[in-house]
Amino acid sequence: MSDTIDLGIEGMTCAACVTRVEKVLARVPGVTGAEVNLATNRARVHAGPEVTFDTLAAAVQRAGYGAAPAEAPRKPEGWPWELTVAALLTLPLLAPMILGHAAMLPGWTQLLLAAPVQLWIGRHFFIAGWKSLRAGSGSMDVLVALGTAAAFLLSIAELLRAWPGEAHALYFEAAATVITLVLLGRVLEHRARHRTLDAIAALAALRPERAHVLRDGVETEVPLAEVRRGDIVVVRPGARIPVDGVVRDGSGGVDESLITGESRPVAKSPGERVTGGAVNGEALLRIEATTLGAESVLARIIRLVEDAQAGKAPIQRLADRVSAIFVPVVLGIAALTFIGWLLAGAGVAEAVITAVSVLVIACPCALGLATPTAIMVGTGLAARHGILVKDAAALEVAHAVSIVVFDKTGTLTAGRPEVTEVIPAPGETRESVLRRAAALQAGSEHPLGRAVLNAAAGLAFPTATEVTALPGRGIGGRVDGIALRLGSARLLAESGGAPGALAAAEADLLARGRSLAFLFTAEGAPLGLLGFGDRVKPEAAAAVARLTAMGIRSALLSGDSAEAAGLVAREVGITDVHANVLPADKSAHVAALRAGGAVVAMVGDGVNDAPALAAADVGIAMGTGTDVAMHAAGITLMRGNPLLVADAIDLSRRTWHKVRQGLFWAMAYNVIGIPVAALGLLDPMLAGAAMALSSVSVVLNALSLRRWRPAA
Repeated sequence: MSDTIDLGIEGMTCAACVTRVEKVLARVPGVTGAEVNLATNRARVHAGPEVTFDTLAAAVQRAGYGAAPAEAPRKPEGWPWELTVAALLTLPLLAPMILGHAAMLPGWTQLLLAAPVQLWIGRHFFIAGWKSLRAGSGSMDVLVALGTAAAFLLSIAELLRAWPGEAHALYFEAAATVITLVLLGRVLEHRARHRTLDAIAALAALRPERAHVLRDGVETEVPLAEVRRGDIVVVRPGARIPVDGVVRDGSGGVDESLITGESRPVAKSPGERVTGGAVNGEALLRIEATTLGAESVLARIIRLVEDAQAGKAPIQRLADRVSAIFVPVVLGIAALTFIGWLLAGAGVAEAVITAVSVLVIACPCALGLATPTAIMVGTGLAARHGILVKDAAALEVAHAVSIVVFDKTGTLTAGRPEVTEVIPAPGETRESVLRRAAALQAGSEHPLGRAVLNAAAGLAFPTATEVTALPGRGIGGRVDGIALRLGSARLLAESGGAPGALAAAEADLLARGRSLAFLFTAEGAPLGLLGFGDRVKPEAAAAVARLTAMGIRSALLSGDSAEAAGLVAREVGITDVHANVLPADKSAHVAALRAGGAVVAMVGDGVNDAPALAAADVGIAMGTGTDVAMHAAGITLMRGNPLLVADAIDLSRRTWHKVRQGLFWAMAYNVIGIPVAALGLLDPMLAGAAMALSSVSVVLNALSLRRWRPAA
């Protein structure tokens, strides 16, 4: 089994850098895979236990880049003073463009202004470009370094050739302006990219640094790291809950919106679970800490979002492969441009400047940023609204879903049986049947027993004696001195009884998909009939209707009876129903749909749904279900609201749209810009501006996704 090592990568500037770093990491013995993300400047490496961070860092450094632990604190952003100096030195060189030829500075003055920009501020491009070439690859830095160096050296040659007279064909302003514009583009791009990390920062900020703990009856404030499992944590009204735990004292509303996306406060009372990071409402709560540190819900959410942002969508792999050959191709085009202009009779200066324009406009920064920035914004936005995306591939595939297959229990229904009907036998009343049934079930933890007690809430019922469980059939005991039993029709028959006057009601309830329990005497005389049903979630019908409006079919796949499954399907508006399906058959059914050409999303919450979730193109687990289901799914919904299924698909479609837009514009800049530059219609300064604009526009386009809001 391979380990995962995360590294922070320093010095990457474009998609070609990403490809280079991935290659050198993949060549390290013991490494089974490596993914590098330009937007986060991080690498995720899958390797055997013999591979260490130092080994990987050394490989990255040999390739010309820096490596640091991914969790190392980032340097705070300071004022871009190098950009400021470059701009101040470059502006006088651009004066003739604004004020006319009379503002042209003497050649040697131009050299004095341009030299610091080229040789000092621009040194980063030369150092990084040299490391890249030495490692056997090209990058954006190679293109900028070659282009600006050519313009700068050509200007010096012209200056020396005309000396002591005044040279006219000088291009110092082009070299200085390109470096200044590229630096400006990087600053804007860097700041825009930092905004894509806001989601993780917001989640991390939910974790309080200190907690109030009761120890030996005294309330003490301690660092969160010192809280232990079993500690009683005191949470005052309006404070953030520091740990996952169970309420032991106090009742009130808790705002879980930043974790689950649920806008309304959730009522909490003793015995109920609360999640660290939620905001306590109006009551003082005492909470027993149950889950701490890396295993808390909030920590797992942050880890899932980080994993999704570190991963690489399939389309990004294609973009990286394109960028790997992009720089060599551009160098070839620039060389052909230079030769072509010379053959056409142009001077060396004109041929060089035209080739420089080709080099500058072709930098593949935008190509490397288009996909990861959109994925980062999409996954972060999803997390803020209670939709956790495990990997980028799930977000990419979800946009194409054509059918959503729902499990029934816990997905479209509440997953908790309720007493739906109480039908007394002649001579009995509803209350008498319910009181006696509740007396037998007092203290029961069985789901049907809890349903009976909930239905009898508010009724006074006697204490049963001689209570005996009858596994698989029901329960028996003595109530008010009478021996009674509560159980299935089979138990009634074994006791020598028959439904009698309740037969018609029994048939009606069975036809409506209800589970049944008879209350009868030990001699088999029926006293009443209880019907149990699983309430359909109030949002289920709206979720199916919304999916239909989006052009997506819905199907119901259930291990329950045809009657029960059909009842739920009719209530929510699903016509494609498959009942009595075993867990193994669920995955086979999903596989058959995929074989028929459908892109399938499976929605479930139980252990028995895990095979089907894994077999689907996109598995969507209800966060109210089991951990097994969540591990098998690519997307987890933190609330048990089926409307979030449509929200997840809608967000995937919006994210995918932004990815395609970004890739289109990234390619369009080059497809249009390179020929225009090669024809001499674009000078190096405009080429530099266009190149910087391409990166910034792609990132800002991805950030516009943050306007999305869920319907749920």
